[in-house]
Amino acid sequence: MSFEQAISTSLAAAVGDDRALVAELETAFMESASRHVETMRNAADDQDWREAALRLKGLAASFGATTLMQHASKAADARRGDAEAMRDIERGLMLITL
Repeated sequence: MSFEQAISTSLAAAVGDDRALVAELETAFMESASRHVETMRNAADDQDWREAALRLKGLAASFGATTLMQHASKAADARRGDAEAMRDIERGLMLITL
C-alpha cells in the first residue's frame, strides 16, 4: 500500500466519507512532515536531528504511513545529516501525491 493510500485509508476510517476534511488533513500532514524534514536539514546537533525525526515518526504513525514511520525511526538512530536516512525520507514523501 502506498503512503497516500495508507493515509487516505486511515483518515477515511477516522472521519468517514467527508472528502473535504480528508483533503484538509492530508494537506496538514504534508505541511507538518515538510516542516519536520526541514528541521532535520537545519539541525544544529544530533539531538535536534533526533527530536525532529521522532516528531516525523509520530506524525507518520498517526496517519498510518508505516513506511515513512520506519524511515523516520531509522533516521532518529542515525547521526545528524545522515544522507541515506534523509534520502529515504525524502523519497517517501515524494511518493505521496495529494
